[in-house]
Amino acid sequence: MREDAFQIIQKTIADCLPDKAVRDSLQKLDFTGKVYVVAIGKAAWVMAKTASVFLADRLEKGIIITKYEHSRGALDKFEIIEAGHPTPDENSVLGAGKAVELVKEATQEDTVLLLLSGGGSSLVELPMPGLTLADIQEVTRQLLFCGAGITEINVLRKKLSAMKGGKFARYLKRAKAYSIILSDIIGDNDDMIASGLTYPDDSTAEEVKQIIEKYHLQLEKKVEDILLNSQPCRDIQIENHVVGSVKDLCRAAAEHAKELGYHPYILTASMQCEAKAAGKWIASYASSDYERPFAVIAGGETVVKVTGKGLGGRNQELALSAARQLSGREDALLFSLGSDGTDGPTDAAGGIVDGSTVGQLEQLGVDVDQVLKNNDSYHALKLVDGLIMTGATGTNVNDVAVLLCR
Repeated sequence: MREDAFQIIQKTIADCLPDKAVRDSLQKLDFTGKVYVVAIGKAAWVMAKTASVFLADRLEKGIIITKYEHSRGALDKFEIIEAGHPTPDENSVLGAGKAVELVKEATQEDTVLLLLSGGGSSLVELPMPGLTLADIQEVTRQLLFCGAGITEINVLRKKLSAMKGGKFARYLKRAKAYSIILSDIIGDNDDMIASGLTYPDDSTAEEVKQIIEKYHLQLEKKVEDILLNSQPCRDIQIENHVVGSVKDLCRAAAEHAKELGYHPYILTASMQCEAKAAGKWIASYASSDYERPFAVIAGGETVVKVTGKGLGGRNQELALSAARQLSGREDALLFSLGSDGTDGPTDAAGGIVDGSTVGQLEQLGVDVDQVLKNNDSYHALKLVDGLIMTGATGTNVNDVAVLLCR
C-alpha cells in the first residue's frame, strides 16, 4: 500500500499544477499595450513561467515573489524575490514595494496581470501607517500559535496591511488589470486568498473583536486601533479569475486511487478542525463497512494548537494522530500532505503512517502521546521513514488526507 500511496501522491500533485488552468484563463483575456506581470504566492514561479511563454514579446517586465526555495531559477524579464512564510519578513516588505513600483509604470494603454496563489498573505507586506513589520509579525505569531483558522488570520491581516483587502488596487492607476488566482481557501471565500489583494474587505470591526476575544490576543493599543478602524477599499477595477481548488485535489486523489483498484469515497473538501481530531476521525473509517479495497479522502486545512516546543506541521500531526488509531492493523495506511510540498515550518510535505508506526516508535522508546503533546511529529515520523518529501511542487490548492484500506 505504501507504493500505491506514493503513486497517488505523485499523480495527484501533477494533476493540480496550475499550468493548464493559467493558460486556459490567459486565452480568454484581452491584453493591450505593454503587459506587466506580478506573481505572488507559493505557486508564483510556475504561474509566471506559463504567462511568460503565453505572452512572449507582449511581456514588458514582471516580478515573482515566492517562498524561500520555491523559485526554479531565473526567468527572462522577471525579478525574483523569495520571502518569509507563514510570517512576513524584510523581504516581504521589499517585494511588496517593488511590486507597487512595477504596477505604477503601467499606463491606461497597458495591462497589469496579477498571478496570485496561497502564501501571498505573508510573502508581501506593507504595514499600515503607524505600524512596523515587527507589529505584524507579533500578531501573526500569536494567531499561528493559538490555532486560529486561516480565514480568521486573514481577517486581521487585511486590516493591518496597506496592500491587502483590495488596497493593492490603489496603486494600479487606470491600467487594465486582470488577476488569475489559484485557490487555497476552503469554500467560496475568494476574498481570503492571499488576504484578498484584489478583493474589497467586507469583514467588520465586530468580526475583528470576536477573533481578538476568542483567542485572547494581547495587542498594543496602536495595533488594536488600526484593526478596529481600518477603512475598506471599494473602488477596485480588477477582473478576477479563480482557478483550481481543494475540490480538484480531492477529485484527483480519488481518480488515481480508483486506477489502483480502490473504491474511492470523498468525505469532505472543507475539513477545518484541529489536526489531531482530523487524524482520529479519518482513521476511524478503517473499521467501516465500505467495499474493500477502499480509499477515504478528505481535503481542507486543519489547524494546530501549539502547546509544545517541537517541530512539525498540521499534516504530520494529523498523520501521527491517525497512527494511534490504526495501531496494530495490517490492512490500513494513511497519508496527509500539503499540495505545495511544505508542511508548516518543515521541509516535509506531510506524513505517512500505518498499523506498525506506533509499535516501531515504542520500540525506539518514543511515546506518541508525548510527541503529540509537544507538537514534535516531524522528528518522530523521521525516525520511522514516515515523512513525505516532495520539495516545492509549484502548486498550492490546500491539503489532502487519504486512508487506504485493503
